[in-house]
Amino acid sequence: MKTEAYIAKLLEQADVQLNGSRPWDLKVHNNKMFADVLARGNLGLGEAYMRGDWDCDQLDVFFQRILQAQLGQHIRPVKLLWHHLKARLLNLQNSRRAWQVGQQHYDLGNNLYRAMLDQRMVYTCGYWRKADNLDDAQRDKLELVCRKLQLKPGMRVLDIGCGWGSFMKYAAENYGVRCVGLTVSEAQVELGQQLCEGLPIEFRLQDYREISEPFDAVVSIGMFEHVGQKNYASFMQVAQRCLSDDGLFLLHTIGRNRDVRGTDPWINRYIFPNGELPCISHIDDASRELFCCEDMHNFGADYDTTLMAWCANFEEHWPELKDQYDETFFRMWRYYLLSCAGAFRARDLQVWQWVFSKQGLANGYHRPVLD
Repeated sequence: MKTEAYIAKLLEQADVQLNGSRPWDLKVHNNKMFADVLARGNLGLGEAYMRGDWDCDQLDVFFQRILQAQLGQHIRPVKLLWHHLKARLLNLQNSRRAWQVGQQHYDLGNNLYRAMLDQRMVYTCGYWRKADNLDDAQRDKLELVCRKLQLKPGMRVLDIGCGWGSFMKYAAENYGVRCVGLTVSEAQVELGQQLCEGLPIEFRLQDYREISEPFDAVVSIGMFEHVGQKNYASFMQVAQRCLSDDGLFLLHTIGRNRDVRGTDPWINRYIFPNGELPCISHIDDASRELFCCEDMHNFGADYDTTLMAWCANFEEHWPELKDQYDETFFRMWRYYLLSCAGAFRARDLQVWQWVFSKQGLANGYHRPVLD
């Protein structure tokens, strides 16, 4: 009872109640979850939700509230000490481990992602400044990236972490460029080649560290989250050696406000193994000797809207997916999407687009705007 009372007192700071009537309150079905949460933090909380030990009508609002109240500072689970030590001591994103996220996450099933994502299958934050639906938000993001890179017909572009080829397909069709895309997901290569058939696009199942070829522009959209602090310098060196002297490199990544090693233990175990989010100083430290930063653009609040749209699509199409994925997967995936939406809404997480040149553009760089 002491454990339950302690957690109830903590939640009061976020205006969340146990078994309350509001949509962001927790409905507890198994009191054993309280000890698990104190012992294992969000790992225990997430696994308890997957088991059905508790529910919440608006998970996104629940997480927004507890993150804004910084309740995590009051729970320091000893059982997760090794999780944090591993991130500090080991290179969890080395060339051997880099393939794990492809197998565990991106190879889950193309049908899942086709149901959840927009028509172009963009699995990164949309740009909602003018858009009012997911398809338009993702089109606008791709258009913005192409303009930021100042693409011109005939250019050869490297896409590090190309996914199903959404950026490459858009850039090839609308800007007349040729593209090479790298991914660690076999499923992405298989479907991406079908979606981009007939275009000057090459998919490679290849780790980014292995490439050393000249390109007129380099882009990486939503892959840097898998690189890890011990490899940031190596990643920047790859981009620098592949970029032409007068070219531009755009890095699009989720980031966080504080310098923290590793990632959330639940996300690490069930969603993105070996992930690690950078802070601004990490990117600056890794890039400053190699590049001139021409522009940095934060539109992290837009990921909240993107994730909510993905969750709505996932839930709408669940009847078509449930024969391949069980109820535990449904709860896991919903927890993933809505907890992340709450984190971006609380501004605990950000989305940055950095534009780099090798030596600085002679006449400066002017960020494009969408018409």
